[in-house]
Amino acid sequence: MLTLAEVSAPLLALRVLLAEFPALPAGSINISDIFPDRVDVTLHDDMGAFESWRAALGIDPATATCDTQSIGRTWVLKASADYAGARICLTGFAAVPGADGGEEE
Repeated sequence: MLTLAEVSAPLLALRVLLAEFPALPAGSINISDIFPDRVDVTLHDDMGAFESWRAALGIDPATATCDTQSIGRTWVLKASADYAGARICLTGFAAVPGADGGEEE
């Protein structure tokens, strides 16, 4: 098991993000001992939250990927960037408007 010192890069990156962008939506934030230099941020049901993170990290929108899951009912957006010494990996999930079980446009 790693120590907190060994996952200091993602912890520092989160601290810098908190200082620079305190209004960013929290989402689900994960730091794993499998990838000790990475922060995974997962955002559900709010693509605006994904866009806020993407913009804060300076990720070019053209580099984000978009796919679907759940038989086309859920969008999955992914993007990543190096930030303050750590790799930040964003994943956003949202219902596809008008899809079975999704919101209407």
